[in-house]
Amino acid sequence: MKIEGYPFLYETHLHTLPGSACAHNTGAEMVRAAMAMGYSGIIVTDHNWGGNTGIPRNLPWTQWVDEFVKGYEDARAYGAEHDFDVFWGYEAGYQGTEFLIYGVTPEWMKEHPELKEAGVEEQYRLVHEAGGMVIHAHPFREEWYIPEIRLYPEFVDGVEGVNATHSNRKSTSHNDWRFDQRAIEYGEKHGLPLTGGSDIHSVNFYGGGTAFRRRLTSVQDYCRAILGGEDYVLTNGDAVFDRHGKFLYKFSE
Repeated sequence: MKIEGYPFLYETHLHTLPGSACAHNTGAEMVRAAMAMGYSGIIVTDHNWGGNTGIPRNLPWTQWVDEFVKGYEDARAYGAEHDFDVFWGYEAGYQGTEFLIYGVTPEWMKEHPELKEAGVEEQYRLVHEAGGMVIHAHPFREEWYIPEIRLYPEFVDGVEGVNATHSNRKSTSHNDWRFDQRAIEYGEKHGLPLTGGSDIHSVNFYGGGTAFRRRLTSVQDYCRAILGGEDYVLTNGDAVFDRHGKFLYKFSE
């Protein structure tokens, strides 16, 4: 799957075992499926202790982190063997409100056990001090596990404007394109950059993500591209949107 003019497609919102309890596949299995789908790379974003983590929360901090990153490490090892980019991030949960954290490292997480008790504002400060980026994941999704929609425009760097789970024709959960429409409008209102991802939990990829004109070099490079206004496009696997969320075209059947 290639987008004309933007041949480097990255899945920016992806879950693996064992880090995410709701995931169905290992990191290596996710990489194999992503390669077959035509992706250039993935960013593993498993659920942290505030979300649906697969790692016991009562483990000592450093041990918890070691267990948490195993899905990513499995994906990275397989990706390295096949010249496929695998970067690390995580999805932070606050009673159903979730944020995608990019640009930090597992080592940084180990050095900051205060993250476990940090609120949204403190999370933003800590991530920024490390040179990372906070993206509000699917901010307008309505589900039983999200008690209310809570917005924090002053404590995020961007918004997940296109989430393939919401709008791809193959999605069987959370499927309501209006969730994306509201997210795009919210980002525009507050001047926040948009990202695209699939929130994918299995090898049945939708094809969503963020596509660039060039190959990324690291997750920090991804952050610079998003925050620096680089030219990129968003896709839900069915259609392509510009970086402001404006519809460009649908893929042919």
